[in-house]
Amino acid sequence: MAKFSPRVTLGLGFLTPLLLGLAMPGRVGFWPLLFVAIVPLLHLCLSLPPKRSCLFGFATGFLYHLFLLYWIVIVVGRYGGLPLYLSLGALVLLALYMSCFWGVFCFLLSAFAGRSWNKERSISTLVWLAPVLWVALDYLRSFLFSGFPWMDIGYGLYSQPRLIQAADLGGHHAVSFALLLCNSLVVAIIDRQRSDVRWNIRMERRLLLLACGFLVFIFGYSILRYDIVSSAVSRGLQSKIAVVQGNVDQAEKWTPGKKEQTVATYVRLAEELLAQRDTELVVWPETALPFYLQNDPLASRIAQFVTANNIWLLTGAPAYSITGTHADGRRDVDYFNAAVLIDAGGRLAGQYQKQHLVPFGEYVPFKKYMPFLSPLVVSVGDFTAGHSSEPLVMGKIRMGVLVCFESIFPEIARKSAAAGANLLVNLTNDAWYGRSSAPYQSMAMSVFRAVETKRSLVRAANTGISGFVDPVGNIIKRTELFVPTALASYVTLWDEETIFTRNGYLFGACCLCGIVALLLFGRKRA
Repeated sequence: MAKFSPRVTLGLGFLTPLLLGLAMPGRVGFWPLLFVAIVPLLHLCLSLPPKRSCLFGFATGFLYHLFLLYWIVIVVGRYGGLPLYLSLGALVLLALYMSCFWGVFCFLLSAFAGRSWNKERSISTLVWLAPVLWVALDYLRSFLFSGFPWMDIGYGLYSQPRLIQAADLGGHHAVSFALLLCNSLVVAIIDRQRSDVRWNIRMERRLLLLACGFLVFIFGYSILRYDIVSSAVSRGLQSKIAVVQGNVDQAEKWTPGKKEQTVATYVRLAEELLAQRDTELVVWPETALPFYLQNDPLASRIAQFVTANNIWLLTGAPAYSITGTHADGRRDVDYFNAAVLIDAGGRLAGQYQKQHLVPFGEYVPFKKYMPFLSPLVVSVGDFTAGHSSEPLVMGKIRMGVLVCFESIFPEIARKSAAAGANLLVNLTNDAWYGRSSAPYQSMAMSVFRAVETKRSLVRAANTGISGFVDPVGNIIKRTELFVPTALASYVTLWDEETIFTRNGYLFGACCLCGIVALLLFGRKRA
């Protein structure tokens, strides 16, 4: 077992966040680094005792997430109005939370697969345990405290659709698992160069060969699946859809005097594409209409637009529902961040209500139990979560809708596909992120929703990135950031049910159950 000097140990600790930062979508996005980026951290876990491994895991995770999530400062500072010291504090707190998972990963990996207590421990234990642990903790983070599964490592391969088709087997977690397995096999190859290695350990050799075979299966399946589905998609039923990126200034969007100008912007951009009269559906972003269609005079302007152009419109807009009336005349009202479908006659044809709201952005958690938080509602908002994943129907088109960062939660898209959706539509407003890496990362995660369910995905964003993704993850068309644009494309309507849609979404849960079993029944170490 290699012994590292403090300087080398520190260098290895910094190497993993550096390599991962360069590999993830955004400023650089050099994806081949994903196959080796975790190697330095795994090597430390192999050599250091559990407590020191935990410390280094926590520190490296903290550095990495400072780099990955720096856009939080833009969100809560520029648009949230918080001073710089509070904005930086929010970034630090979120990075600390995310790094806790890295610390737990390194502690458990060192405790159950490290050599700090037994220099003859088989390297195959680390090879298989590392991906299981990593995916289990990613899965836990996806629902703990309402969930924040931002940019799991598998998402870094979004630009390589030939390598990610296994997502329709086990979701993006299956791709993350394969990447961690690649990294741990590199560690095994390095470890096998030791002069005192004993190659006559049959079980170790078989387990390492099994890991190689698993990778051949995952990436071989992806390459074959890409070719098969691409060929089938080219013969599938298609529909022409347009998306409009209004690029409306976030600071002015909710100003009452700007409502009419906002509507005029979206109508003008859309009509530039509708001259050929072959577009069936126009999609506008999240809250493109900054008013309630139920009672605003501008609703007639929207109806006039769709009837004049004989198209259907799917647009983001706030909505409300009166749930009760008191004797004194007061009403109980639920407010929703909604997607509204308007038919060619100007009538409401369907509505989707956002299910996964942003904590402290669209609602205040635990408000009922902590009344002192109520003043936050005035500045934050007080939306109610929707509950239905039923698709919105427009003839042959059945749309599964994802509003804003719902696109980072695989379960919402999966439920829509299981309910019969043959198209996914993501309405979002990424203006909050400014000119940062976040819009690129958000787009990367949306690509996986298409691949997992084998559904085309249409994405309309206020400031970008808007575009079209086919069922195998190719980005057919896309816009640039902060440019008012309208795009149109033919998209395939696909009905095939994937393994992920049926039960492959349980892949992450199975990994988590494996870790629970390990903790409950694993041998205690001295």
